[in-house]
Amino acid sequence: MAGPSHQTTLTVADEPRAPTSWQRFRKHRMAVVGTVVLGLLVALVLLGPLIWNVPIDKIDFRARLAMPSAAHPLGTDDLGQDLLARLLYGGRVSLAVGFAAMLVAVVIGTLVGAVAGMSRGPLDAFLMWLTDLFLALPTLPLLLLIIYLFRDALKGLVGPEVGVFVLIIAVVGGLRWMPVARLVRAQFLTIREREFVEAARALGASRLRQVVLHILPNALGPVIVAGTISVAEAIIAESTLSFLGLGFPPDTPTWGRILFDAKDFLSIAPHWALFPGLAIFLTVLSINFIGDGLRDALDPRKVR
Repeated sequence: MAGPSHQTTLTVADEPRAPTSWQRFRKHRMAVVGTVVLGLLVALVLLGPLIWNVPIDKIDFRARLAMPSAAHPLGTDDLGQDLLARLLYGGRVSLAVGFAAMLVAVVIGTLVGAVAGMSRGPLDAFLMWLTDLFLALPTLPLLLLIIYLFRDALKGLVGPEVGVFVLIIAVVGGLRWMPVARLVRAQFLTIREREFVEAARALGASRLRQVVLHILPNALGPVIVAGTISVAEAIIAESTLSFLGLGFPPDTPTWGRILFDAKDFLSIAPHWALFPGLAIFLTVLSINFIGDGLRDALDPRKVR
């Protein structure tokens, strides 16, 4: 008699597991490098002033336009002020503007996109018309106009630094929500027709419960990616405004403001513009790489 046949059974534990989002993110090498670089920059601007505690407004005409040295690792400006101390302080302001403006853009865009995605008829059409209208506006001229018109009023109301900070965040964030809104609307239109949402609807879940518990958590992946891009765009916008002299006051050394002050000394003190430009470049490039990695990691179609 033939011996009993042996059949191999595949248990659930033996099935190959799909890679997690973190594993897919780690495969994107440039995203990992961008995360490390951005983390180092954030650590420098947060902890650096505690170590390099040179006052940002200390004037030393004897060290005027000094090249990088042991006493001044990044050199000095035309007043002998230490550029390393000013860059570390300005980095806090520039990064705070970037992340705060990103939050404004993501909150407004998510709210508009969610309402449009859950609506049918005139409300959806009106919100998308409004989004297209804002997309058609020239961003930089509108930024300059709003800053020019309302900067002095806010300065008198809450002070020069806080007023400009609030105005730049509101303007930059208020003009960057449109891509997020269109992305969220597209996600809502797709997810609201899926089986788990249909089941929740059949069980009597209210529309708000469907959005908060079922639809929005599944639409957050693209929103996070769009948010990282908004951070980079906000930093560039703040640097542009400061470079044009319409951003923070001269005694607030943001990266863009330092570039603006250095533009007349490029031939004799190139280091003055090199280091803030390099800080902006590395920050924006790192955030863009992180956004690419998050896009690949959070996209279920790219499971490897």
